[in-house]
Amino acid sequence: MTECMARDLVLLLMDKHGFALEDALRALYNSATYLKLEDPSTGLYFQSPLYVYAYLDKELAISKIS
Repeated sequence: MTECMARDLVLLLMDKHGFALEDALRALYNSATYLKLEDPSTGLYFQSPLYVYAYLDKELAISKIS
């Protein structure tokens, strides 16, 4: 399930942010959101991709500001 979610998140990053594939993969796999996604105790992998993307998008926006 995590792999399918990662695929969907990468596609969303490419679509909504215009990232190249490599940049989208890098952004996802280096994010705190992905660490939470990998942790079964969070249950995040059961949520919809758009729900998880909202967290990832917010995280990326904050990292651009810093």
